Amino acid sequence: MSISPLKLVTRIIKYSAVASVCSASFYSVAAQTTQQASLHNIADQISAQRIGDDIQTLVDFGTRHTLSETKSDTRGIGAARRWIKKEFEAISAQCGGCLEILEVKQTISGEKRIPDPVEVVNIIAIQRGNTDPNRMVMMSGDIDSRVSDVMDFTSDSPGANDNASGVAGVIEAARVLSQYTFNGSVVYAALSGEEQGLFGGKILTAYAQKNNWQVHGVLNNDMIGNITGINGVTDNTTARIFSEGTRVVETKEQARTRRFTGGEVDSASRNLARYIDTIADKYIENLDTMLVYRLDRFARGGHHRPFNDAGFAAVRIMETNEHYDRQHQDLRTENGVVYGDTIDGVDFDYAAKLTSLNAVSLASMAWAPAPPKEVKISGAVRASTTLSWQPTEDKNVAGYRIYWRYTSEPQWQYSQWVDKASEFTLKNVVIDNYYFGVASVNKQGIESPVVFPGAVGSFDHNIK
Repeated sequence: MSISPLKLVTRIIKYSAVASVCSASFYSVAAQTTQQASLHNIADQISAQRIGDDIQTLVDFGTRHTLSETKSDTRGIGAARRWIKKEFEAISAQCGGCLEILEVKQTISGEKRIPDPVEVVNIIAIQRGNTDPNRMVMMSGDIDSRVSDVMDFTSDSPGANDNASGVAGVIEAARVLSQYTFNGSVVYAALSGEEQGLFGGKILTAYAQKNNWQVHGVLNNDMIGNITGINGVTDNTTARIFSEGTRVVETKEQARTRRFTGGEVDSASRNLARYIDTIADKYIENLDTMLVYRLDRFARGGHHRPFNDAGFAAVRIMETNEHYDRQHQDLRTENGVVYGDTIDGVDFDYAAKLTSLNAVSLASMAWAPAPPKEVKISGAVRASTTLSWQPTEDKNVAGYRIYWRYTSEPQWQYSQWVDKASEFTLKNVVIDNYYFGVASVNKQGIESPVVFPGAVGSFDHNIK
């Protein structure tokens, strides 16, 4: 049975907000603490043991290479994806059929890393929202693995951290979040074909566009289990969030506007990253997230990129210190150095911590209203700044919170509560000195990500 967040009161949480110039109480304290208590409980329910068991199961398939065996029940990517599908089916059975489970697939051929026809299959589970089912937030991980030779599909390739850890996190998030009901929809995605060219992400992105999904956040998890880096650092208290600064689909006119109004560090993806960073501070114990102002690691890529290419807000969440001897390596020992992505290199508690971050972020966004649309700003050569946005028909919206910060600051510094309206003027706040944004707030005090004014910050992927 689903647990309504308004009926789950297991602890009282003192509200801690960003510095505000308004101290008015604008929603019920009882309702507020209920839903925030639910977010704490979601974090607490993530199990390191279950994640470890799932990583071991995925490792035991020998190889999950995109070109590997598909008929065997015990080896290869076919067996792995059938097991993932069964796990989603078992989770759905526990919540009364709350998950819609799909195989989103396409046959790929004629590519450098997929020369012959191969069916690339994504296993997707959708937990539909009650009031806004076409608004999506997504957690993804990659099924496939590889060794040194990207075309070697027969050698053992455990892929324990890269990326059984991410897939195990997706499955565990589904186990926990399926116990709750949300306003928006949550998508759990096990993607294929990443190592061969990000094909799974491309296929799912096209599916989302075809079905008119309002994708307001993709949290791609690629390597969330390693705590000891090639640099000799061992650290289980930090994680990285990569996000692009401006949208790749930006038009020349939009770029011209941005040149004169700012927004180079305020794309929807960047403000999604800030949102997750705030979730870590509020709800995840002993975890500090690093906002990395880059699409991905230097000259490298991941499965959030196809979603960015379509204009969707998408980020990559991963460990802080990578160990390259444990990535894309044949299993071997040379000169006393052990190579290979084996399960002994995965810290299950750390993977659980990052999974908790994902689960709470997804729940918060799915409970929150949609980010404001048509956010605009004015105030040139004036003493005050005015922001406006499109009125909403969402009855669960209590109002809005305007944020601003100095242009050199990474996180929002100041805020102003606004009752349910569509315009507000910040008196004696000069537009030249700050960046601004607006978030929607529900009656339980849960906020959407902040939207920077104009096309640069919109969460509407096809804004003109």
